[in-house]
Amino acid sequence: MKVIITDCDHESIDIEKKVFQEAGIEVELKQAVTEDEVIRQCQGAEVFIVQYAKITEKVMENCPQLKYVVRYGVGVDTIDLEAATRHGIQVGNVPDYGMNEVADHAIALALTLVRKVEMMNAYTKTQCWDYVKAIPIHRFSEMTVGVIGLGRIGRNFAKKMHALGFQVIGTDPYFQETEETREYVRGTDLEKVLRTSDLISLHCPADGNQNLFDGTAFQKMKNTAVLINVARGGIIDEKALDLALEKGEIAGAALDCMAGEPVRKDLPLFRHENLLVTPHMAWYSEEAAQELKRKVAEESVRFVRGEAIHYPVNHLK
Repeated sequence: MKVIITDCDHESIDIEKKVFQEAGIEVELKQAVTEDEVIRQCQGAEVFIVQYAKITEKVMENCPQLKYVVRYGVGVDTIDLEAATRHGIQVGNVPDYGMNEVADHAIALALTLVRKVEMMNAYTKTQCWDYVKAIPIHRFSEMTVGVIGLGRIGRNFAKKMHALGFQVIGTDPYFQETEETREYVRGTDLEKVLRTSDLISLHCPADGNQNLFDGTAFQKMKNTAVLINVARGGIIDEKALDLALEKGEIAGAALDCMAGEPVRKDLPLFRHENLLVTPHMAWYSEEAAQELKRKVAEESVRFVRGEAIHYPVNHLK
């Protein structure tokens, strides 16, 4: 089978090449992102490894040999899953490569907000040495963390936050409580998470959750609560967030994911001192980056050999 990496902005594909070379499979790297670029440059391939490329029904119809699409990462927003299933095309991802990194980044953002580290760093260096500006700060054990999405990353985050002393609740339509999970998180509904949490962290997919945090959601949250998003852009209505921060409906927010990435630096939302923003980097560590590259190649090799892939996203009949 012919394998094509449709697009990749990594420094090299040496890791992928090594995996394919050991399996006796050739791989080509293109830089095709749009529908037309993929159709023009990626003909004849049965396997696509994609980063940002748009794999739409138009692409599938014009690349008739395509059998498998695997994405560098967790989200498959740029792949039309329904069309892929209709066309008999398997879609895969790598959901566990940066599991610890994303959870740890959410924790870093959360603690920075809760302990007011960024605010007091700026105040101390530009104004004066006075902790009173930080009042109030509360003990972790007196605070409730709400987790939206209790998949691999959400549970990882919940377990670590519980270890730091927080009370943790969460909501996820697919979550099944076990004896192990009961030790660090209690399942509940979205309404209770919104109304009772002192800190809410998002770990849910964008699909089906667009604008989940809108003006109504912010009005239900405590005005002392903070919101963390390391999941996907679009889950938070950013205009509503801007207004909520302006009106003091919530105490702060931290975003690693935003709608329309990459975003411009002059967004009105960025004027708020109690907003932290990082450039979709929660997934990153050197180790995670290398693991991701190795795993997409290994998944492709499994598919080419007719073996069961480890991370199917859609289910073919």
